[in-house]
Amino acid sequence: MKTSKKKPGRKRRAPGRGALFMITTLLLGSAVIRLGDGAGHAFARASSAQDEASATHATSQSCETPEDLQLMLTAFQDREARLQERELALRDRMQALRVADQEIERKMAALTTAEEELRQTLALADTAAEDDLTRLTKVYENMKPKQAAALFEEMDPHFAAGFLARMRPEIAAAVMAGLSPGAAHTFSVVLAGRNANVPSE
Repeated sequence: MKTSKKKPGRKRRAPGRGALFMITTLLLGSAVIRLGDGAGHAFARASSAQDEASATHATSQSCETPEDLQLMLTAFQDREARLQERELALRDRMQALRVADQEIERKMAALTTAEEELRQTLALADTAAEDDLTRLTKVYENMKPKQAAALFEEMDPHFAAGFLARMRPEIAAAVMAGLSPGAAHTFSVVLAGRNANVPSE
């Protein structure tokens, strides 16, 4: 019986070596990418810091106030001060006007009250005077015509004529009959002229 010899062939690779190589390659690639990304960020930060430094330098240069800008700033401050003074003066005037308005309103209210009281007093006085005249007229009417005529002779013609006009006609006629002719004539003229200026139409 022949024994068969195996031909020497290629050795087979272990099944895990290829996968291990692939993982190592991926890890190395990821590390390179991360390093590149970190370097980019570092460069970006350095560039941003440089830009900020340049901007700060430019701002500090632009904030330097020349003489003309300082003069303009002083003028603005003076104008603001004047405006504040005017505003304060205007507030004072407005306050004074408010006080004056309140005082005027108070005086108007007092004047209105006084006017109403005066009107009531005059009405009361008119009523009292009318009551007095009515009462005195009745007194003269109750007197004897000769006694009343003697009193009327001593009165002012206009005053006496006023009482005669208020008396009942028959009593006034009796008093007029007891007067002297001159007094009767004077009283008649006064009585006739009392309504002479009254319009007829």
